[in-house]
Amino acid sequence: MGEITFFSQEVVDILQSVKVWGIFPAIVILFFTVFFLRFTRKSFDGLGEKIPSQRLFFKQISVISRFILVAIGFFFMVNSIFDISGKGLPFLIALIIFGVSFSSRDLIASLMAGLILLFDRPFQVGDRITFKGFYGEVVAIGLRSVRMIDLNDNQITIPNNLFLNEAVSSANAGNLDQMSCFYFYIGCSENFLVAEQLIHESIAASNYVFWGKPIKVYMEEALVSNVNFAIKFTAKAYVIDGRYEELFYEDVHKRVKKAFVKHSIKTAGQLREVQQVD
Repeated sequence: MGEITFFSQEVVDILQSVKVWGIFPAIVILFFTVFFLRFTRKSFDGLGEKIPSQRLFFKQISVISRFILVAIGFFFMVNSIFDISGKGLPFLIALIIFGVSFSSRDLIASLMAGLILLFDRPFQVGDRITFKGFYGEVVAIGLRSVRMIDLNDNQITIPNNLFLNEAVSSANAGNLDQMSCFYFYIGCSENFLVAEQLIHESIAASNYVFWGKPIKVYMEEALVSNVNFAIKFTAKAYVIDGRYEELFYEDVHKRVKKAFVKHSIKTAGQLREVQQVD
């Protein structure tokens, strides 16, 4: 009987540490936390659009501030319902352990991985990354997952814990500018010196090229379609902002194509078409 009385008294003490009247303040805190999360995101995103050169910096600040707001909001919500300074603390710890034990292992791993991504920073919000065959811009790093937008404007959601075990490539690594590679093929008998100059000039004339880093053009002989040889040019240049990557590709290819036609330089594709007709 003594053990039953002791257990009952412990239950009573724990229940007394729960502040029922604090449920309403907790709801109010939840409302304001959600409000400030949305306000913070919109404010920093707006600043980033007004100051393009600092867009990625404001996105990173937005992610960090939202993590802090979630932690603060959670603390005050719990404090309004439980007497953390009293006997409610052991009960709260036991409740968290109980909840974690029944939660998904992947979910907990994603939560921990989210914190690791925030501080280790293999990539940041605003970076253009390649992961498991997906390529696009990271728009959010959350507690559970990373969201990215690919070149077809599809939103891709990837659990955070997957990034801890797989290789991820970042095209710009926190910078606005990022490298773009262009490939051009001409016939082996074409004037490769003129072609190289035209490619360089076409890139330099683009409105999207970033002049803070050099433009480089490399030449080599390559086997095309396992049948014919061609001269392959690999051009490397930086776009001023990753957002303009597709426009940069289109602009440069149009300029090179026009320049080749003007100077009667035939591409490997054109020569192949002539051979097929013959």
